[in-house]
Amino acid sequence: MGLSRRDVMKMSVLAGAAVALPLERSVSGSLAQANRIAESALPQPFTQPFTVPSVISPVRSDSTTDYYRVSMEPTQVELIPGLQTMMWGYNGQVPGPTFQTTQGRKAVVRQINNLPSRHPTLGYTPWTSVHLHGSASLPEYDGYASDITNPGQWKDYRYPNYQPARTLWYHDHGVHHTAENVYMGLAGFYLMHDPLEMKLAIPHGEYDVPLIVTDKMFNSDGSLLFDTNGGSGFYGDVITVNGRVWPTMKVKKRKYRFRILNGGPSRSYKWFLDNGASMTVIATDAGLMPKPQSVKSFRQGVAERYEVVIDFAKYAAGTKIRLLNDSPKNNINFTNTDKVMQFEVVGDAFSTAGNSIPGSLYPSQPTMALKTNQAVKKRTFDFIRQNGNWTVNGKTWDDVVASGFTSILADPQTDSVELWELRNPSGGWHHPAHIHFIDFKVVSRNGQPPLPHEQGAKDVIFLGENESVQLLMKFEKGRGKYMIHCHNLVHEDHDMMGQFEIKDPLRASEGPFDAPAIPLPEGDL
Repeated sequence: MGLSRRDVMKMSVLAGAAVALPLERSVSGSLAQANRIAESALPQPFTQPFTVPSVISPVRSDSTTDYYRVSMEPTQVELIPGLQTMMWGYNGQVPGPTFQTTQGRKAVVRQINNLPSRHPTLGYTPWTSVHLHGSASLPEYDGYASDITNPGQWKDYRYPNYQPARTLWYHDHGVHHTAENVYMGLAGFYLMHDPLEMKLAIPHGEYDVPLIVTDKMFNSDGSLLFDTNGGSGFYGDVITVNGRVWPTMKVKKRKYRFRILNGGPSRSYKWFLDNGASMTVIATDAGLMPKPQSVKSFRQGVAERYEVVIDFAKYAAGTKIRLLNDSPKNNINFTNTDKVMQFEVVGDAFSTAGNSIPGSLYPSQPTMALKTNQAVKKRTFDFIRQNGNWTVNGKTWDDVVASGFTSILADPQTDSVELWELRNPSGGWHHPAHIHFIDFKVVSRNGQPPLPHEQGAKDVIFLGENESVQLLMKFEKGRGKYMIHCHNLVHEDHDMMGQFEIKDPLRASEGPFDAPAIPLPEGDL
């Protein structure tokens, strides 16, 4: 899968070429819903079987690295019984295939854009930029929004995989069309394991289950309907889990670990079980918490990941338990958006290995060990809608593009510790704020201690209306430009995103365009 001599020559030519500055927008801000499918035509909740995404295998491996090939391409799926829906999948799968990786083994993923030259209904060119969310990747492999790969091109992404075990996910980040591309299906899990996580007696294997939750809306012919509700966000009337509509999962009488990812464009959730039972949160975005946290419910914004253990041991075979959604403010809700999935307990035999929740998980988690007195600088970031624009500190991504990608919101130094305060000083919407490259510790929320489920290292923080949070972070091993943005993807696209630059006084910064996309043919695998 290494580059051929011909491909190296291509890269040399492209490296000196001008960077594409895409400003194209799709006309999707206020689509009429007159053709929306009738609620009576939707499947009844909990009538579809649950499924788990497939696992991708490397095309080859060497002593240090696994190499993968992924094609972004159209695919027909049956989400609504009897109707076909055109979506876009990684390797034609929605969700994309799951990567199972090990700390210390690097990965190279060739992402090939085999999408059509125009979106069939929205009319935009589906350029892409693949972001491995949660990875401390170099800038040129981070999925920088304007570092685009057009249809008919490919790019190799290199991932270091040196961080602690965690639930990552990969998704499109192409400038101005992230919401549409992710909504079309371009998202999947990337799970990283390490020795500490694997030796803990928590659920593993078939009892370690990834759940990507997304919401959809359909036209009467089964095609996807996309409406940004005047730029506030997309809110569908159908909830899918791993590509199935309100599914039912059969579970054995033991503990299960669920890696819950909110993979939708805009909707936030507040989870609870219909029988009032507790759930135990054991990991956040950046992996294992110092110790588990028992909760009755918790809220989750777009792109946040929580690993939750639910114990089915005490229930008789045939018992049905539902995971429901008590929607936070600033969502648009429909008849069945309070329902997510159902568990049905079965009496099958099961393994007793990995069937506990240790009282201590990762007490020495390095981000959670940070102290506020280590911070060398405090910064404030306001997420505000101004004059119809979604902004961070009054700036948009268009400002970054206009500056020739030099405009930055912050300039932390390599290996320094800083305290950032993120604020949403307005009503009417929420912002799930994502900071690329780093993990952070939630120091406070609205002047109070972080919520129980936030007491682990994270990379996305829920900013409800008129909320503020203080975050402590270390820019370990970093250099170069990375993005900070709202992960309500409609807000991100229009244009609530900026960048910061980690400056290493001993080394030059790496640019996001140092590894450009390559035209097809692909070259050697």
